[in-house]
Amino acid sequence: MQKIFQIGKVKVGGVPGERPVVLVGSMFYHGHKIMQDEMTGEFDKKAAEELLNLQDEFSDRTGNPCMIDLVGASPEAMRKELEFVASMTDAPILIDSPAMNVRLAGLRYAKETGLIDRIVYNSIIPETKPEELQEIKESKLECAILLAYNPTDFTSQGRVRTIKTLISTANNVGIKKPLIDTCVLDVPTLGVASKALFQIKNETGLPVGAGTHNAIGTWRGLKKKMGKQAVTPCSVSAAIMAVAIGADFVLYGPIEDAQYFFPAVALVDAAYAQLLMEKGKRPDTKHPLFKIA
Repeated sequence: MQKIFQIGKVKVGGVPGERPVVLVGSMFYHGHKIMQDEMTGEFDKKAAEELLNLQDEFSDRTGNPCMIDLVGASPEAMRKELEFVASMTDAPILIDSPAMNVRLAGLRYAKETGLIDRIVYNSIIPETKPEELQEIKESKLECAILLAYNPTDFTSQGRVRTIKTLISTANNVGIKKPLIDTCVLDVPTLGVASKALFQIKNETGLPVGAGTHNAIGTWRGLKKKMGKQAVTPCSVSAAIMAVAIGADFVLYGPIEDAQYFFPAVALVDAAYAQLLMEKGKRPDTKHPLFKIA
């Protein structure tokens, strides 16, 4: 049975075509043009608001729900950015950072300010330390991304085995709404991650997805060999590959690219929904099938 989780106002999971794919745009990451000082969390608030509005606008146009992947560089920056984003949009927020202390700073802030129901912890991996897991448990957080990162086994089956272990870990710390990320690192792993995505969804019924943008971000020869104009269509294609296979959510990369990804993903959702219509099922009137015509 395919599971559907509610995170804030957004539902994720279910049968492809019945529940629209959730699209997640990233902000405040290293090198993001709106940043003025990454470590102190100073940024162009007007530009940040415009980006949040852009994603919300395309979410409304297509019917595809959205979330924000908030990437903090320091505890101070994480708190400032989280406060700002939470005040500007009611979309769920992924707490993301390469550093554990930054992720936990975001988690503490969310708990203190009553945002915890809108938070997705990004992420729990096999190497997540016991002290981090303990704090997740104490926070009463219900939703986290389980990332199928296993440096000793990059195969699709290695990803499946990793996720099965992480599901048990997540259960032990109170995560009731696990979102499965099958770990795209580059172009070759896009294939194995997609295969794992299909298998995990069929076997567990849990919402599955991937950070498909990573396939493009690490493709060193793309601009040199194909030209800058190839970046956006290739990035959209990577997302569509996962969506067509059954992804429930996609981390598509920089939020400013929402205008490219939402229409493309909505198209696939609409196509799948018509198949459900042939079986006598009718999607909600807010589904992309009825929004993009």
